[in-house]
Amino acid sequence: MARAQRVSFDDRPDTFLVVGADELPIPAAREYLRFLCANDASPHTVRSYAQGLAQWWTVLEATGDHWDDFPTSLFGMFLIYLRTGDLPGTNRIGQPERRMAESSIQPRAAAVLSMYRYHADAHLLNVPYQRLFTSHGRRYGSRYRGFLDGVGPTRQSDRPIYRSRAATAAHTPILLPTQVNTILDSCSVQGDDGWSGSAAGLRDRLFFAVLAETGMRMGEALSLRHSDVHIGGGATPFVEIAGRDDHPHGARAKSGARRIYIGDDLAALYSEYVWQLVAQGADVAVNDLATHFVFVNLARGTRYGPIRPETVYEKVRSIKRQQPGLVPAGWTPHWLRHTHATALLLAGVREHVVMRRLGHADVQTTLSIYGWVTEDAEMRTLAQWRNFVAGWKGLHDGQP
Repeated sequence: MARAQRVSFDDRPDTFLVVGADELPIPAAREYLRFLCANDASPHTVRSYAQGLAQWWTVLEATGDHWDDFPTSLFGMFLIYLRTGDLPGTNRIGQPERRMAESSIQPRAAAVLSMYRYHADAHLLNVPYQRLFTSHGRRYGSRYRGFLDGVGPTRQSDRPIYRSRAATAAHTPILLPTQVNTILDSCSVQGDDGWSGSAAGLRDRLFFAVLAETGMRMGEALSLRHSDVHIGGGATPFVEIAGRDDHPHGARAKSGARRIYIGDDLAALYSEYVWQLVAQGADVAVNDLATHFVFVNLARGTRYGPIRPETVYEKVRSIKRQQPGLVPAGWTPHWLRHTHATALLLAGVREHVVMRRLGHADVQTTLSIYGWVTEDAEMRTLAQWRNFVAGWKGLHDGQP
């Protein structure tokens, strides 16, 4: 069975390979993943595509077909495998359980289609391309666009023969203010004797609080340095977002530079976290704490090394186990970004201010994602949204 294999480096972000049943890298997949990296694809995209290609090669191994010569029907079998986990030739009585949602199938199918599009344009490998794409039946329009459009032969009229469909678009998922507080309190709680739990618990609370109060993407938060956080001195505290892609575990701040003003409570929480780091000797162990990552390992892994995105997701799973029924079963860290934007709009903040705070390129992006909020009057009765954002600063035109 093929699998995606992480490859770690000391001087650059992690990347991924696809290895076959013989534990050797698969050259065709390796070349395409290198192409993605060279075109500045995000580490998350590279990982997702590597997983999709590994599943494709698993199907190829099961059928004995070659990667560059296979029947058109094999891609349909691949989609069935993604949905059900049944490899070609599996005999089953009754209907199989659905293993993967369409929203998860799409990027894996896109990985395979994009790889063959690349090899067709880069190496004129047209046989497998013709098994997957057709120029006939164009009434649906040209929905698929490869990475090499405009470089290789013109193929804009071709579309995949098998088309996976996304689920019906719905409102962006959000957390209610009470659910956000449940998440934060699951990490650490302030009492008469200080904050409960370990420094790692305080770090986790700070991380989720940063996402909830600033609307940052997870990669932006993981990429923060202490020098990016400006508190004290009598001025309004703020966080400087710098466009970075040097996180050793692939986190990226892809929205570019911007300034986000924060409330006093978040500034105080950050100060307490820094004091605990110093009390543990982080300022001695790290060459320059001011330019070091904010969110670092405190319990496992290289001490004071930047935490992995997987560490965050592990904490999310832990909170779901601790608080069944109190937080949505499917919530992810990105829901806090959606919640932040929703809270601002329901509190009456102008759309262009929300746009700048989120780092969107234009206000139309903000409206296309969150336009439903201002139209749904019932949302205003779900919680005290104005009270929820009362301590946040920089919500006027002059301070995004």
